[in-house]
Amino acid sequence: MKRRFQGLHQADRSVASDLPDGLFLVRVHRAQYRWHAAKPYYILCFAVLEPQQFAETMVTGRVRCTPKGLWKLNWFLRDFGYDTELLGRDEVEDKNLAGLRGVVKINHTVLNSTSVVNLEGFAPAIQWEELSTVSSADVRNTQVTR
Repeated sequence: MKRRFQGLHQADRSVASDLPDGLFLVRVHRAQYRWHAAKPYYILCFAVLEPQQFAETMVTGRVRCTPKGLWKLNWFLRDFGYDTELLGRDEVEDKNLAGLRGVVKINHTVLNSTSVVNLEGFAPAIQWEELSTVSSADVRNTQVTR
């Protein structure tokens, strides 16, 4: 039996490995808490909004929820505009994370022969214009000096 899936041939364009390291304006597509005895974490799936050439590319990364790693989760929640009342009560609702927008800095690392996306930093979406011009100027300067 044949099955037709509209857009199947374009499915590989949304692979995070196609993204270079750098800053991206993103929207949280999905967030899921994963319990692990030693290192619980959130898997965050983002849809890239800007730069335009990477629009709709999906990128997935982890934010640890260990006592030592909560600072990064707090940074993400604060900069992406999570509900301050819930944050003040130390509560995170997965469904409230979907749709949040902000800037994320990513880089790729190879760990045990697998490429892993590191979420290195976050910023509010309102800072995208300023950060993107600084980021693109750094890229141009790097290319000129090589």
